[in-house]
Amino acid sequence: MQACVLHAIGDLRHEKVADPQPQSGEVLLRVGACGVCGSDIPRVFTKGTYRFPTIPGHELAGIVEATGPGVDPSLIGRRAAVFPLIPCRACPMCEKGEYAHCADYDYLGSRCDGGFAEYVRVPLWNLLFLPANVSVEEASLTEPAAVAVHALRQAGIDVGDRVLILGAGPIGLMVGMWAKAWGAGRVMLVDIDAAKLNFARALGFADVCNSAEDDLAAWVSDLTGGGADLVVEASGSAAALEQCMLTAKVFGNVVLMGNPVGNMSLSQQAYWAILRKQLKLHGTWNSSYSNIARSEWQLTLDFMASGRLDVKPLITHRIGLDALFDRLQAIRDRTEFSNKVLYVNPEGIS
Repeated sequence: MQACVLHAIGDLRHEKVADPQPQSGEVLLRVGACGVCGSDIPRVFTKGTYRFPTIPGHELAGIVEATGPGVDPSLIGRRAAVFPLIPCRACPMCEKGEYAHCADYDYLGSRCDGGFAEYVRVPLWNLLFLPANVSVEEASLTEPAAVAVHALRQAGIDVGDRVLILGAGPIGLMVGMWAKAWGAGRVMLVDIDAAKLNFARALGFADVCNSAEDDLAAWVSDLTGGGADLVVEASGSAAALEQCMLTAKVFGNVVLMGNPVGNMSLSQQAYWAILRKQLKLHGTWNSSYSNIARSEWQLTLDFMASGRLDVKPLITHRIGLDALFDRLQAIRDRTEFSNKVLYVNPEGIS
């Protein structure tokens, strides 16, 4: 098969490799679409994967091509989204259904081969079969969309809340979409990139602010009369972390979601804001995937199917494996605007 294989940091090669063979309890999935995550950029160019060579890519969906021993062959031809974390399902956290906190997990695209390929082998347990009206391209965004809704649920978002999101990248925009679907009273998006803010406006977000040009705290105060009920840090920058504390209302909630791009620190003023406003700070990590109630992956697909979560406008680029490395470089170097970039394999779409 064709794949993009990371042989060393910065050495991603489009090449032919052996087709994976599904083992007991696994399927062979023909990849239809795999999204480029923000974490894929440092994974390829600075951090590397946990072993070399590895095929990156963890935001994927496709069609069951073949089944391994013990898997019903009638599943061949079914379309599915893939939960990329492969838990041990035996540790204390797994026994509670908290698979994101598994003590001994594998992970598609970083610890084992992922979705930047024509095929990938996946445990049947990690497949979530698609509603008829959800496309494979949409389904490849289930992972980031589930991460976004998980962040809001950490803080117990309520109807009418004024929600401020710092960072207007793909997941920040998905947080905004979820907040609207939840009945937020106001959704405010902040970034320092004018192209991202223009894209957000085109998606229907009316309240946007360029914090490099405007006084963010004053802007939020004017719109809310006292601060945001819920602030989500979705950029990973220390400056945004600082602004979270200064823009939240008294007794407000702050969710820290962005992967940090460096050391994070707070000024004395921001620390005082936490104390004096009695802010509640929430961490968020990954998403809830379970066969029991409140699975955020099932929730995401249900909302996609009903039209209450429309992620299709987020997709700005569809590329083949031959163009992937150049596109990753463009994202790293910010030479061209993009929001959600998908590797698309037409043979795995339908």
